[in-house]
Amino acid sequence: MTLSETAVLTTSGQPQPFVPEAPVYLMSADEVRSSLSALGQLLKTCVEDGAGIGFILPMSQEKAEAFWAGKLLAIESGEAFLLAARQGPEIAGVVMLVKAGADNQPHRADVAKLMVHPEHRRKGLARKLMTAIDGLAMSVNRWMLVLDTVTGDRAEKLYPTCGYQKAGVIPDYAYNSHGHLDATTVFYKDLR
Repeated sequence: MTLSETAVLTTSGQPQPFVPEAPVYLMSADEVRSSLSALGQLLKTCVEDGAGIGFILPMSQEKAEAFWAGKLLAIESGEAFLLAARQGPEIAGVVMLVKAGADNQPHRADVAKLMVHPEHRRKGLARKLMTAIDGLAMSVNRWMLVLDTVTGDRAEKLYPTCGYQKAGVIPDYAYNSHGHLDATTVFYKDLR
């Protein structure tokens, strides 16, 4: 397999490679390592813009880079994958696929950290990333996808248009970037 491909065997025994459509590509651990500054800047900018992706302001560049550096082991081991979308030389958006680790969930993965830089929104990048995550999930035999998002956030409207079903809302789930409690909406998608 190449750095930007992952594969499983099909029923015919032939590998089924995952090759996303440009501008989306699968980042290797080495590519993530060499892009820590750019990934950190994307994360910092999105959090400062109000994205509900697990961080509270203030958000330093060092903290943002440390988050991505902390994902390297999972990416190297194949337990997590990072898809990125480029606009020119710039990483404009990302989304992660994280395999469920429990023995009884070999079919499931979490979709996490979908973010698109504010300057690159309304160009269809989030939808392209979400389409690519489906192909990536299937290539690693993960057909049940789960995600959550801040209730009322702009992303909450995106997921149903990408085939996700709303499972429910959990009140006071997490603090937003400004330190106030928000509800979260849980979604799932069955790729079978």
